[in-house]
Amino acid sequence: MSDATITLNAEVRTDSGKGASRRLRHADKVPAIIYGGSKDALSITLEHSKLLKAQTDEAFYSQIITLTVGKEKIKAIVKAMQRHPFKPTIMHVDFQRVEAGHELKSIIAIHLINEEAAVKKGGVVVRGANEVEISCLPKDLPDALEVDISEMAVGSTIHLSELKAPKGVTFLQLTKGEGHDIAIVSVNKPGGKAVDDSDEAEEETATPE
Repeated sequence: MSDATITLNAEVRTDSGKGASRRLRHADKVPAIIYGGSKDALSITLEHSKLLKAQTDEAFYSQIITLTVGKEKIKAIVKAMQRHPFKPTIMHVDFQRVEAGHELKSIIAIHLINEEAAVKKGGVVVRGANEVEISCLPKDLPDALEVDISEMAVGSTIHLSELKAPKGVTFLQLTKGEGHDIAIVSVNKPGGKAVDDSDEAEEETATPE
């Protein structure tokens, strides 16, 4: 987990309803809620301009954020964010409390390393997934999942089950049973098509019309 921490100042919100939320947005505020852990849910407001800037950082969506509410500093992760359908406006944010010793679920980005090596072999790198859902203790939360593809041959695919999870981390997709081993990245021939296990199974069982 990165030593850098995103910190946002927040205020307790006492009023509720669509009218109150509309007034907050007109005042450059964003309604939000913090839930989970051993405490009751807490309604808060955030400054829209600062929130909008903070969410441009990839770490905002996967790392632990510090919310300063009065004299209290609350550790949390983003669980959901509601945006305006066409304006660059954040409408609402759900945060989940993070407590030491309690596992959390988060989504982290997948970073491909040494893509140029695959390209030099004449391959075309095709991403199968940009992120992965994980479970771990707060102290084990990684910044991202790095996948080195320098040794991949043209025509090959790396699946999630082939990756070594960081210490203390569980890939939640693999706990869902057979058929959930997603393709992370393929190196295809130029003009070729990625072939996954489901495609091959369909071809084997297809019946000519």
